Amino acid sequence: MSVITLNNNNSKNAVMEAVNILKAGGIIAYPTESFYALGAMALNEKAVKKIFDLKNRPYGKPLPLIVDDIQTLLTAAKEIPDQAVEIINKFWPGPLTMIFEARKEVPLLITGESRNVAVRIPGESVALQIAKAIKMPVTATSANLSSMQPAIDAESVLSYFGENIDLLLDGGKAPGGKPSTILDVTVTPARILREGNIELNHKTI
Repeated sequence: MSVITLNNNNSKNAVMEAVNILKAGGIIAYPTESFYALGAMALNEKAVKKIFDLKNRPYGKPLPLIVDDIQTLLTAAKEIPDQAVEIINKFWPGPLTMIFEARKEVPLLITGESRNVAVRIPGESVALQIAKAIKMPVTATSANLSSMQPAIDAESVLSYFGENIDLLLDGGKAPGGKPSTILDVTVTPARILREGNIELNHKTI
């Protein structure tokens, strides 16, 4: 397992190393705009299974994804409902996770066998840099053992997973705070499933 301490001089190379590991089926830990997350290629079922095993996460519990743009979103989501377009334009990039109907290519492990998939374009962060570099959906589940607190720094990630991940990008202490808001746009009107960093109400959606 490698640890890269991010700085202004090495961030581009570090992101490309993360991308290479992801494409090879490996697992990375990386900082988002809130907490640290575990990343795997979302369409690689074997890699996704590693995430569940690492976290002791129950099968049937879906994993959220990050993407960089609408084109990449449509490799995971079957379609973008009309009601979602204005919301996307208003709140993405940012801490708003949206539930879409999943494409058949998305592993059932990702969807929790619901056939829906949770996706967001993250705000400015290493997470967004990775998403832009790889141009494919990446898992963004919190870097912790199931039922434990999300990791807020590299030391916490190491305490949870030790040598069992392939790369840890150490971006210092993450901001923490509230998780992303979750909005289900597979139903009309859209339904807020979790209150989080972005405040929504029926007037804003």
